[in-house]
Amino acid sequence: MLPIPAELILEKMVLWSAPFLRVSAMLLIAPVFSASGVSVRFRVLLAVLIAALAAPIIPTPPTTDLFSANGLLMAIREVGIGFAIGFVLQLVFGAIVYAGQAVSMTMGLGFAMAVDPQNGVQVPVLSQMYVILATLLFLSLNGHLILIATVIDSYQILPANLSGIPVSSLGAVAALGSKVFASGISLALPAMAAMLMVNVTFGVITRTAPQLNIFAVGFPMTLMGGFFVLFINMPNLIAALSQFLDQALMQVPAVFM
Repeated sequence: MLPIPAELILEKMVLWSAPFLRVSAMLLIAPVFSASGVSVRFRVLLAVLIAALAAPIIPTPPTTDLFSANGLLMAIREVGIGFAIGFVLQLVFGAIVYAGQAVSMTMGLGFAMAVDPQNGVQVPVLSQMYVILATLLFLSLNGHLILIATVIDSYQILPANLSGIPVSSLGAVAALGSKVFASGISLALPAMAAMLMVNVTFGVITRTAPQLNIFAVGFPMTLMGGFFVLFINMPNLIAALSQFLDQALMQVPAVFM
């Protein structure tokens, strides 16, 4: 039986651990993969499988002791890059949740809460509807596959080494965050504008007919008007969400260019 050199074992461990850390960090925070319904065991097994397939095709990382200071720095760098890739898409879903919250408040449904399976926290029911639509569109656009491909392709730009994460990439993530939330507001603007017109109409009615109980009539009519606006605007909402996610998926690789 031929002995296996320790240097070869160390090289293979470094080659495999680098993509494993980057992929597992992305799976920990990226939408869909980070949902509370996805077990940790599944995410770990998926990260192991992707790392095993990616190890032969990524640039060879520098040979270093995994338990040394250099090994720790490289591990922190890999985890940071993986987190950044997943965080960009998490920002997108956060903006979608915010859009649902804004519409809920204008309809008077801010008190109607449901548990978000993505994060395990309570969000308005309209936000939950927006998130479900966005998740289905995300999967239909092969967003999960694009995320995995982005992590693997990131090694061509940010190979596994001991250098730091470029400051320009961190600035690009922050700039993209502001654009994402501006786009999230644009998702809610049609419904918010329509509900503003409904509220103004009820304000005029209240001034002309003070004896009308606005609380008894206004709240049901606001709900009915809100649901009618959502029904009419649903095709445009789906198209806007699809375009929003498509642009976000194209922006993720550009952040690290």
